[in-house]
Amino acid sequence: MSKKITVVALGHRALGTTLPQQKIAVRQTAKAIADLVAEGTQVVISHSNGPQVGMIHTAMNEFGKAHPDYTFAPMSVCSAMSQGYIGYDLQNAIRAEFLSRGIYKPVSTILTQVVIDPYDEAFAEPEKIIGRVLSEEEAELEEEKGNFVTKLPEGGYRRILAAPKPHKIIEIETVRVLAEAGQVVIAAGGGGIPVMEQGIDLNGASAIIEKDLASGLLAEELDADTLLILTSVEKVSLNLGTDREEFLDTISTEEAKKHMAQNQFTPGSMLPKFEAGISFIEKGEGRRTIITDITHARDGYREKTGTIIK
Repeated sequence: MSKKITVVALGHRALGTTLPQQKIAVRQTAKAIADLVAEGTQVVISHSNGPQVGMIHTAMNEFGKAHPDYTFAPMSVCSAMSQGYIGYDLQNAIRAEFLSRGIYKPVSTILTQVVIDPYDEAFAEPEKIIGRVLSEEEAELEEEKGNFVTKLPEGGYRRILAAPKPHKIIEIETVRVLAEAGQVVIAAGGGGIPVMEQGIDLNGASAIIEKDLASGLLAEELDADTLLILTSVEKVSLNLGTDREEFLDTISTEEAKKHMAQNQFTPGSMLPKFEAGISFIEKGEGRRTIITDITHARDGYREKTGTIIK
């Protein structure tokens, strides 16, 4: 594709937590996306789904308990549901913002499956907490089914899932064709629906893929120019929460690796953003990763603010 591509990874603040919050949040997100399109870049969007998939998982399993004739919804199905309803709100908000500006560009959401390795080490050490608080009896039943649970400091238990690394995006050609046709594409929501290849079949896995790593893979496979990760801060800082706090402006991948080795970034939060950003840059030429908040998305793209890795 000749036109510059920007993969925009939206954090949970760009989507809100509840249904009403999401309706409001996506309007602001749509403005940021329209600003980027006005910059002349082809935008492909990925997004988080933490609160949303947790809500769906809880609701579907409570329904299953109340109605024994229905089966419980597996995690992969909950992930697919979250992609659908987040995409629904997001693409409609972007469409409305485009039309208000006289931009005539289609927006589409792709249910996206991402292949994981069934032997990924993450399955031995699950870390993603999901679902409602369980009683001790319910926790034991989960463990009997082969699931992992963790005891909460405040009492009760919750289920925990593995966060395996993404290896391949099944629908990447669909995303590429739509982007080449000039559409804004929403894909790999929530890190993608985790699936395992078994012969010609794709079977859903009980896991949650780290959204930032899937966004980085999406950017790599599309040969994007920019990976724009929108999070809760305008710039990333070192020595966070101390009197030695220092904001990062433009840094090299080597500098970024040094900070990672010094444990400057929180696992499961800022660390995967750097892992994804560095991998994306090192697998192509002329690439950059920008980390900032949604308010400064356009200024970050212009390199006027944000933490920029090159």
